[in-house]
Amino acid sequence: MHNASKAVARLVLAALVLYVGAFACRMAAAAPADKPNIIWIMADDLGYGDLGCYGQKRIRTPNIDRLASQGLRCTSCYAGSTVCAPSRCTLMTGLHTGHCRVRSNARVPLEPGDVTVAEVLKSAGYATGIVGKWGLGEPDTTGIPTRQGFDYWFGYLNQRHAHNYYPDYLWRNEQRVPLENVVSGGVASKRVSYSADLFAEEALAFVEREQGGPFFLYLALTQPHANNEAGKKGMEVPSDDPYSDESWPQAQKNHAAMITYLDTQVGSLLDRLEELGLADNTVVFFTSDNGPHREGGADPEFFNSSGPLRGIKRDLYEGGIRVPMIVRYPGKIAAGTTSDEPWAFWDALPTLAELAGAQAPADIDGISMVPTLLGKNASRPQPEHEYLYWEFPERGFSQAVRQGKWKAVRNKPAASLELFDLSADLGETNDIAEEHPDVVARMERLLAAARTPSDYLPIDRKAASKAK
Repeated sequence: MHNASKAVARLVLAALVLYVGAFACRMAAAAPADKPNIIWIMADDLGYGDLGCYGQKRIRTPNIDRLASQGLRCTSCYAGSTVCAPSRCTLMTGLHTGHCRVRSNARVPLEPGDVTVAEVLKSAGYATGIVGKWGLGEPDTTGIPTRQGFDYWFGYLNQRHAHNYYPDYLWRNEQRVPLENVVSGGVASKRVSYSADLFAEEALAFVEREQGGPFFLYLALTQPHANNEAGKKGMEVPSDDPYSDESWPQAQKNHAAMITYLDTQVGSLLDRLEELGLADNTVVFFTSDNGPHREGGADPEFFNSSGPLRGIKRDLYEGGIRVPMIVRYPGKIAAGTTSDEPWAFWDALPTLAELAGAQAPADIDGISMVPTLLGKNASRPQPEHEYLYWEFPERGFSQAVRQGKWKAVRNKPAASLELFDLSADLGETNDIAEEHPDVVARMERLLAAARTPSDYLPIDRKAASKAK
């Protein structure tokens, strides 16, 4: 019995050694040092000129400005669209609005065949979470986040529901979570829980929960979007501090306060990364889903929210689609740097995939921007887009394309193509189409070739002109 017991003990010990060794190998393969954590923070309707680091003079954004000083500030980054849902679709799928499924704010869900950045990162061992605003699938559809690669989800599914900062419910995974707010007609009569506060808490909780890494957090905040249903009082914020004593219209005080409130929440998240020892191994992106709005009493001219750019939300001029983009990755991305390399939201999927050591789908429009982000630390040159393309079906049908310094815009299906040289005319004030018929002809060919038929939208100009 004694010898038998020793034999059993040896077998148990050998099995234990093998188990511990295998476990150690698995842990080493998944160690945070191998794969950086990734946080993508996206504001809603924040203009190119709304941040101090992009020239804003009156609205205070010290935390986001600090983020820019610690990383790369991109000056030619573009949203996926000029409104919410399609912009988010390009971000998730790596396809521009000539190819992606959701091309307008209509309630079109993503389908099982759509491959999202969350699915790509999850396949590489990432814990995936989204907090905030989704807009790519209604309840019980194939488009909800937990059916599109996210392990955890909390927020608004529908972009109209997201107008209200004091909703009577939100979603956690596939469960409806009731809140104490009382709402009628999209406006709260009893205000208890401010959704932006809940999102900030959920983001911190996710990071703490997944600090072993690697994790991907998509923090889709709703500030400074207006509550359109509240009319001129649509800039909903708990307080207009620190602008209470300004002699501005109340809506502008609230608008500025929303942006500073957002900045404070970003600062809290950055601080928590430092406290947890995660800052050096976390890539943080900060951007906006499109240009500034004129809703809820907001006036984009008051704060020069588009900066030097022409247009606002729903325009395909630069002010509607060119957005702030800040990327921080300590030790890999040089601090205090700037890049004017053009890129767009559909580049996010291959970029994040490369950072994570994952394989992006081959049939997408995006290219990895890692060489631009890493600069001198990059191991290869930056591939360039042949062109960048946008289409917007609301208010008829408009299209835009950028190729190098050239930008072409058609605002209505039957309208002539406008042409601008962005290197000399960033504000798109001088239409030079008549002077460059060869460039116009090339742009026309690109506009025709850039899109494929959509199940939800007309594909020809005659039909598109009848679209509402």
